[in-house]
Amino acid sequence: MSAKRDYYEILGVAKTASADEIKKAYRKVAMQYHPDRNPGDKAAEEKFKEAAEAYEVLSDADKRAQYDRYGHAGVGNGARGFGGGGNMNMDDIFSQFGDIFGDDIFGSFFGGQAAGGRGRGGQRARGVRGSNLRVKLKLNYEEIAKGVTKSIKVKKYVSCSTCSGSGAKDKSSIQSCGTCGGSGQVRKVTSTFLGQMQTVTTCPTCNGEGSTITAKCGSCKGEGRVYGEETVTIDIPAGVQEGMQLNVSGKGNAGERGGSPGDLIVLIEEETHSQLHRDGLNVAYDLYISIPDAIFGANVEVPTIDGRAKIKIPAGTQSGKIFRLKGKGFPAVNSYEKGDQLIHVNVWTPQNLTSEEKAMMEKLQQSDNFQPKPDKNERSFFDKVREIFS
Repeated sequence: MSAKRDYYEILGVAKTASADEIKKAYRKVAMQYHPDRNPGDKAAEEKFKEAAEAYEVLSDADKRAQYDRYGHAGVGNGARGFGGGGNMNMDDIFSQFGDIFGDDIFGSFFGGQAAGGRGRGGQRARGVRGSNLRVKLKLNYEEIAKGVTKSIKVKKYVSCSTCSGSGAKDKSSIQSCGTCGGSGQVRKVTSTFLGQMQTVTTCPTCNGEGSTITAKCGSCKGEGRVYGEETVTIDIPAGVQEGMQLNVSGKGNAGERGGSPGDLIVLIEEETHSQLHRDGLNVAYDLYISIPDAIFGANVEVPTIDGRAKIKIPAGTQSGKIFRLKGKGFPAVNSYEKGDQLIHVNVWTPQNLTSEEKAMMEKLQQSDNFQPKPDKNERSFFDKVREIFS
């Protein structure tokens, strides 16, 4: 599978582009690849969807910030869910973004049919799109390191099962709007000194839906949705970080009267580990050893994010020594890069000694071998830190 293209590249704008520049760029690309201009051209249709995916992310300040920081992984590997633009159908695109083109432009190109609010082939998108939902999801270090599939219960508006989301008592209770004739728009022609001018506005009777309900569904009172609960399955990629947001397409609130659902925005939180702490892709651990172990050396076990590992402490190890376990850190999202585990050695100094132990230590204190004699080649603490982060 080919790598996803950069959203800024798709729209042909710089990363510093303003919201207006992004909107104009999307309008230009979408007009170029619009299905009505390229009938039967699958490649053009995919580019049209690709542009809509890019615009959906870059036109939203929060999603754009996540994309700038984490790339495609920050927005769930693509707009409208983890599958990317392929999950966006034409009705979704027209119902969400069609209004930015303007009726006059599309009226001249596509036989007087306004694109705003229309699906492919001139069919109006039904209902009102549902709102997005935001949930927090806590993950432990092992889940973050390996990736995980989570099933969570989300309280939200769901489609009414009685009327299948239409909001009507039955099929005969839905009729074409008498004001706009089913188009969802009202055209008004006025005479001016420059000649006749035509304006197109959303139909006030049906709110642009093109149909009206004569008898409402008793379960949802005509909304086409009821408040309920849904179990949502979320695939979390390995390597996510605290604060990262992922989008799950179509799992937000159900739309009104058959409108498309909103998205579920998942905010990642990290559970605190009892022994380890995270530093970017690296994992840090404080290892305490006794004075005899520091002198004679020892084999010890240390915790890692995927179990325990054995390491050898050489004889004469100094406090402050840092050992590195390559590849035992976190993976980068959608990358082969992986961090390390850093083990910081602390030589434990006993605070309560018996009389016999004090006598032994006082004797050792006089020994020349117990006097500090740092090697000139011994690196300072700052040199060690510099090496770790270089």
